[in-house]
Amino acid sequence: MRRIITILLLLAAFNSRCKPLERTLNTNWFFVFNKTQKHYTAQVPGTIHTDLMSNKLLDDPFYRNNEEKAQWVSKQNWEYYTSFKLTKEEFCQDSLFLKFNGLDTYADVWLNDSLILQTSNMFRTYEVNIKANAKYLNKLKIKFYNADSIVNKMAQDALPLVRPCENNRHYVRKAQYHFGWDWAPKLTTCGIWRDVLLIFKTSEQNTQINYSPVKLIQEKDSIGQSFYFTVNGKPTFMKGANWIPADVFLPRVSREKYLNLLLAAKEANINMLRVWGGGIYESDDFYSICDSLGIYIWQDLMFAGAMYPFDDSIFLDNVKNELRDNILRLRKYKCIVLWCGNNEINEAWNNWGWQKQFNISNQDSIKMIHEYSNFFNNVIPEMLAELDSGRDYIASSPLYGWGRKESMTHGDSHYWGLWWGMQPLHVMKEKIPRFMSEYGMQSMPSLATINEYAKQEDFYLESEVMKAHQKFPRGYQPIIDYLKVENLPNSTFELFVTSSQELQSRAMKISIESQLNSKGRCMGSLFWQFNDCWPVCSWSVVDYYGRKKKAYYTIKKGFEK
Repeated sequence: MRRIITILLLLAAFNSRCKPLERTLNTNWFFVFNKTQKHYTAQVPGTIHTDLMSNKLLDDPFYRNNEEKAQWVSKQNWEYYTSFKLTKEEFCQDSLFLKFNGLDTYADVWLNDSLILQTSNMFRTYEVNIKANAKYLNKLKIKFYNADSIVNKMAQDALPLVRPCENNRHYVRKAQYHFGWDWAPKLTTCGIWRDVLLIFKTSEQNTQINYSPVKLIQEKDSIGQSFYFTVNGKPTFMKGANWIPADVFLPRVSREKYLNLLLAAKEANINMLRVWGGGIYESDDFYSICDSLGIYIWQDLMFAGAMYPFDDSIFLDNVKNELRDNILRLRKYKCIVLWCGNNEINEAWNNWGWQKQFNISNQDSIKMIHEYSNFFNNVIPEMLAELDSGRDYIASSPLYGWGRKESMTHGDSHYWGLWWGMQPLHVMKEKIPRFMSEYGMQSMPSLATINEYAKQEDFYLESEVMKAHQKFPRGYQPIIDYLKVENLPNSTFELFVTSSQELQSRAMKISIESQLNSKGRCMGSLFWQFNDCWPVCSWSVVDYYGRKKKAYYTIKKGFEK
């Protein structure tokens, strides 16, 4: 018995020595306010905007039309710093690393006045051996460079080649919605957005892989080409939504906020969420909660609506490292059932008239489509075969654009004839694809939410505040036109708000019923969109503050079937 106890104690000691040891370095941070060169406390994880707000140096960009007044923040470089001590035991460790789980985005990092790291990717995990530079008392400084200036210069340097995109966001590996979207403000953040860790270890290697019993079936059939998921071999209708980041300022999304939103999804009978490709690879909290709730995740990789510069070897190496970091981090979550290479790039190239809009030559067109095809059809599948071979992959969503007849017979579909095409609500009874991965209707948030960001004097659609909180290019006109067709009142601002939610509810009811009752033709309904990143008129059914629109309850009832 004594011998067994001795062996167990030795094994425990061995395991404790081999186990990676770490501590966070999230406290005692400061930033320099450029206008005065004064130093202020900083929150880590955090962003420059939230740090400025907490120190009363910036008005809330979400309030009224303050977004416009906050643009100066993104046009400057910002410096953060802290100090930390090492104990004698820590200092004498054989290995000593700094690990940055998220630096947004272009940054130089100094330790004790030595440049130890330069970053260019918000999505990557950076790890630096600091054994040679470490002291008992250490000074750590990070300088962030404004992304707007850098990407604009990259685009200028690339001329005469013009890569299709509505701005130059595609040159930087940063959450693309930070540059603005048709539901998001333009607030190009920077900062230490995830944990900073001090690590003493013998290895860094995530070998855990968990697969769910979910498979994607794509086969030719009498209609065209199927697109459905099986669970334990049984065809299963996926009832769900598209998920966008839950805040512009990502460190504000607490585990509690994730939990509340995901519980709301579960209570609405949702069994699948698509993490959209213009946002982020979500936090571990998000995926662990989805695991516990039994919500499947369709995981886009972070590429959306643009032709990215995959011909640039530095850019290509950067995104390969990004994919490796995130695949290794996320493959332990069994909720993830599908990797998708990008959002709407294939559709855009073939259907949005990019070649004419951007005056792209035939030679440049051939070059760009070759780069695109190689990355999404070769590079990514090869990486997945190495790192996560048990999960399904598709190169792009949708397979065909909504203006083509094949979008109703082959693969997944983003149908935007409703809303974008201004087709009537009943068109959704006819437009039934094999798997509907995007569709939706805008509505206003509730009056309680509007009161959070506007004054009573702003309560009319032409006010600067209401314009600032509607990012669709045609403004409120599509809603107004649909309200007329549906004979819904909008003579007052309050009536417009409630009628817009009724409009959205009707659209969702018709769509969901048609897709669910298609006798197996359609096997998935992922509406756009579940949540918001700020208070805004959008396609969401749960607004930024967690308030549920009328359509939420319509969806909940529809998905009960």
